[in-house]
Amino acid sequence: MDLLLIGGVSGSGKSVALTALEDSGYYAVSNLPPPQLGGLLAHLKSAGTDRVAVVLDVKTGGGLADLPVAIDSARAEGWTVRFLYLDATTETLVKRFSETRRRHPFSGDQRTLTEAIEFERDLFADLRSLGYSFDTSDQSAAALRSWVKEFVSVDPSRLTLLFQSFGYKHGVPLDADLVFDVRCLPNPHYEPALAALSGRDPAVVAYLERYPEVERMYTDIYHFVASWLPDYARDNRNYLTVAVRRACLTVCACSNACSRPTRACTCSIRRPRRSSHGRSSI
Repeated sequence: MDLLLIGGVSGSGKSVALTALEDSGYYAVSNLPPPQLGGLLAHLKSAGTDRVAVVLDVKTGGGLADLPVAIDSARAEGWTVRFLYLDATTETLVKRFSETRRRHPFSGDQRTLTEAIEFERDLFADLRSLGYSFDTSDQSAAALRSWVKEFVSVDPSRLTLLFQSFGYKHGVPLDADLVFDVRCLPNPHYEPALAALSGRDPAVVAYLERYPEVERMYTDIYHFVASWLPDYARDNRNYLTVAVRRACLTVCACSNACSRPTRACTCSIRRPRRSSHGRSSI
């Protein structure tokens, strides 16, 4: 029996994620107060429902502190439990609320929109470590739906390595577990013939392979990540996000990791972080 719990700040895409899960065959429950989780699961189990997705409601207050105990109880009843925390930068959330003209559930006379976002984020501060945190700042609704469907298709017993490139002007990714800054290495972007290419192009790979410091860097990254993978796996993680400051090196690091696996894992690349201007809102 598969249970996926979804938490996170308002405007981060929880409704989009829940719709994607419902389309994938999950029994979907929106805005469930955490204290009611045990009763819901008991009812659904007796009804023969074995795939459940629940968006947790924090507006009613209370219950979040007991969520780890509720998860342990669900696992004792035979449920495979995963917790997905969705977040986005405050700037992105403000933009989304402005576009949709919706009122934030925690805003009012006592809090501005920004203060309401930070207040709600603080409510989940101690729970993010229960599962996987995903930053939706650069995701359109369609992209998030695709990612969620891919997320639930991954075998929970396998650890997925996600390599992500980013630029500091857009901020460090919120969901990064490990961050490597490799700006000290040669940059093919400044080569006119390579500027328009990516790290997947053979010409860029050949350029980088000319420099021993590049090999040394991603070998060091590989050994660091590989040596800690068993510990992350013991922490019941499904995903480990490695953020690398430079897109072409991200692809090389991912290719290097995939060619020298240390355990049963999946390796994937997320596109570089971009400005949020001009994107569809979630």
